[in-house]
Amino acid sequence: MTSYLATETGPLTLPISQYAFTPFPTPTLAPEPPIFPATDPLYPPPVSADPMVVPDFAPAWAAAYTKAMAMISNFTIEQKVNITTGVGWANGLCVGNTPAVGNFPGLCLQDSPLGVRDTDLVTSFPAGITTASTWNRALMRARGLAIGQENRMKGVNVALGPMMNMGRIAQGGRNWEGFGADPFLSGEAAYETILGLQAGGVQATAKHYINNEQEWKRTQESSNVDDRTQHEIYAHPFMRSVMAGVSSVMCSYNLVNDTYACNNNKTLNDIMKREFGFQGFIQSDWSATMNTLSAVAGLDMTMPGDVVFYSGTSYFGQNLTAFVMNGTISTQRLDDMATRIIAAWYFLHQDEGYPNATISSFDFYNPLNREVNAQSDHYLIVREIGAAGTVLLKNEGALPLYKPGSLVLVGSDAAPPVSGPNEYSDQGGDPSGILAMGWGSGTDNFTYLISPYEAIQARARVDQTSVFWNFNDWDLAMAGNSVIGMEAAIVFVNSDSGEGYITVDGNAGDRKNLTAWHQGDQLILAVAAQNNNTIVVTNSVGPLIIEPWVDHPNVTAIVWANLGGNEAGNAITDILYGAWNPSGKLPYTIAKSPMDYPAQLVTGGTSADILSINYTEGLFIDYRWFDAVSVTVLSTVAASIDHPQQNITPRYEFGFGLSYTTFEYSNLAIAKIYPADYAQMDLVQNWENGGATPIAEGSTTALWLHMPAYTVTFNVENTGALYGGEIPQLYIHHSPSAGEPPSVLKGFTNVEVSPGQTSSVSITLSRYDLSIWDVVRQGWAKPGGTITFSVGASSRDFRLSGTIPA
Repeated sequence: MTSYLATETGPLTLPISQYAFTPFPTPTLAPEPPIFPATDPLYPPPVSADPMVVPDFAPAWAAAYTKAMAMISNFTIEQKVNITTGVGWANGLCVGNTPAVGNFPGLCLQDSPLGVRDTDLVTSFPAGITTASTWNRALMRARGLAIGQENRMKGVNVALGPMMNMGRIAQGGRNWEGFGADPFLSGEAAYETILGLQAGGVQATAKHYINNEQEWKRTQESSNVDDRTQHEIYAHPFMRSVMAGVSSVMCSYNLVNDTYACNNNKTLNDIMKREFGFQGFIQSDWSATMNTLSAVAGLDMTMPGDVVFYSGTSYFGQNLTAFVMNGTISTQRLDDMATRIIAAWYFLHQDEGYPNATISSFDFYNPLNREVNAQSDHYLIVREIGAAGTVLLKNEGALPLYKPGSLVLVGSDAAPPVSGPNEYSDQGGDPSGILAMGWGSGTDNFTYLISPYEAIQARARVDQTSVFWNFNDWDLAMAGNSVIGMEAAIVFVNSDSGEGYITVDGNAGDRKNLTAWHQGDQLILAVAAQNNNTIVVTNSVGPLIIEPWVDHPNVTAIVWANLGGNEAGNAITDILYGAWNPSGKLPYTIAKSPMDYPAQLVTGGTSADILSINYTEGLFIDYRWFDAVSVTVLSTVAASIDHPQQNITPRYEFGFGLSYTTFEYSNLAIAKIYPADYAQMDLVQNWENGGATPIAEGSTTALWLHMPAYTVTFNVENTGALYGGEIPQLYIHHSPSAGEPPSVLKGFTNVEVSPGQTSSVSITLSRYDLSIWDVVRQGWAKPGGTITFSVGASSRDFRLSGTIPA
């Protein structure tokens, strides 16, 4: 499960010198509705299951920059430095704070990706991994909007989310905060979440940039990633965040190719600001700033301000002032830093009557935390996402339940937590009841938590079902005996993880293994041995190895419920009883063995060591690895590493999920969309001829690359007896010469169909979707050979296939 690799020699840093600075040019392409409309972040394009609009935030950024430059025009060097420097840990109401300077009121920066942390009267939304499992853009957007509204009501200027690190390592502690193991799915979830958050009025933060895929020694590990893999996999969700108009990007704790992420000129300046054309500001993760010259490498704000918590010193602050005054860092760069920060504030119209912060992060009993109730009716979207993000993995006629005569609930995960929903600070402890979020800074405080026990009891009252329960995970004999003679036995198990500053039962953030907690496997087997209708419900932060019981003849259904937030029990009950026909799909692969995954957790190392984490699998992450018949991965770490894996069969593949009804696909067609007159036809033609995108400002986010280029249409018929939703998925297949995995997700949509009815469905592809990163030419290019595609219900269940027109 873990591997031990050689350590690095030490981080690479910028030398002391004099660094001139020229601001990055701003995009100049004129807006052209309806495909490329000028967009204000408060009013994004309407959500669509098949997005065809590329919002143009450049005019809104330009207006914000004009105001910001006017504001700082009379600021002193010290005042500009104060804009960039947090006030220090626990020196303000929020987890991060910048001071008021002149007419700028300062900023409140606050976790978390699933709600407003460290306060009361807020909603605990389903985790990112649950949201990704919906594969539903409307729900992703709605969740983002609701979280944004709650942040605004609490006076938060900058929400520290969404999180979009990839699920490269199945044991990764913070995977549950993100959107799974595929860059396209993660990118679409990030995009919709950010559009929603900022429509709610709060500045969003894309984090953690970049390659922060494990918790162990996260501040002392170098993620060594080749350029193509970086662009096609790990940077993609951040690129989509920039296209969503994200205000802020947070650089991560780790090193990237031997340079700390917050001091990395390549990732911050060249990729994020030059190639992606990012107009907002880059902030550090908390205490991730490593020196003052990080400002030269592209860092705009240091958080929380001090070198380490309570140190009273800062790499910015007085040190940044001195570096500017002695000419080491140019005044133009300092102006750029302050301008970006203030422009993001103007960009979200936070100068227009924005609420004051009503949060007290370091004194939870401060009445300020209860001054504003931000919850509204957001429990409705929590429950809907909880159900839509639940994946039905197995069903042999056991579900949906219909007025069962008797039920028994087994396992502590069915129960309310013993000491209330907030048993532990930051949820950092062994769960005594249902697991509805992981632990760490990515949490918030529950105002309430509905367990399956409560929700199923309420349904049982209506159905006049006899309900029994046994929440003891450890007495297997009692568990087995409690299910004898019951019409159905529902076993609830979980698996938890979180951020590395908290260790729970030996799990230092990352999971020690991929088995269910509280001897969940043995509990399931004990129940299945004595009840031939055993239904398993999991609440897990990520994949589990379920081989001990998945094929047991008495295990009749498996419900993968992820992490459901406040309404977790209600959402699970909606699935069990068919109030919501399951439509969720896996955002990662469930393997048969931990060693089937392409990357393992790297542990070991002394307190002084910097671990090497070599991304030698390259592009072959998750299902791409399982699909590969035989691959050669090119890497910066090793010139050529041969992986002889032969089409590893997963237990449940990426994108898999059952329904209570059935669907058939038919009538596939693809049509080329010819560019309108305004498109940059020279660049389009260059791409068509095999040319790469130019090395220029905003080259990766250019309109011509992302505007609709092909539309794929097909029909989906509901051939079953129940109304339900399907998630058609489109996978691209490049010719072997392209060096791509066999199948690469590049499109998905959602469709709801009544029994016997047929719906026409479309998925739009861009030139970017068909491109690969050319390392030599440093641009996106259409690879040679024929490009084909498949449409289907998972990464291994293709129903239709076609060819991209030349």
